[in-house]
Amino acid sequence: MDIEALCAENGLRLTKPRRVILQVLAGMDDHPDAAELHRRVIEIDPGIALATVYRTLRLLEEKGILEKHRFGDGPARFESADHPHHDHLINIETGDVIEFRSDEIERLQEEIARRHGFSIVSHRLEIYVRPKK
Repeated sequence: MDIEALCAENGLRLTKPRRVILQVLAGMDDHPDAAELHRRVIEIDPGIALATVYRTLRLLEEKGILEKHRFGDGPARFESADHPHHDHLINIETGDVIEFRSDEIERLQEEIARRHGFSIVSHRLEIYVRPKK
């Protein structure tokens, strides 16, 4: 994802702190919360405040560039909005989030909605798991 291009298309100014935040976001392959994102950002530029990260995340979410997820009682976590549809397994012991896609689950959801007289507009599937002992 070229997050800087998406920002430019959406008329967002690319300040130096935003460029650093975007650089970190472009390289992420997980679902960090704001505090974790800030920890990664200050490794590059220690002068970037947590408030700047929060404001930037909110703006990117408002523009549809990022999606915000709330997994259980934990903090909001973020991922790129340009991912194809997928669902999540959330490890309740570690907080790790595993993305997956299942055509069978998608088909079953469509069938259930149709059986009840509906068509799916949007959905989110989160499965909370713990490792087998």
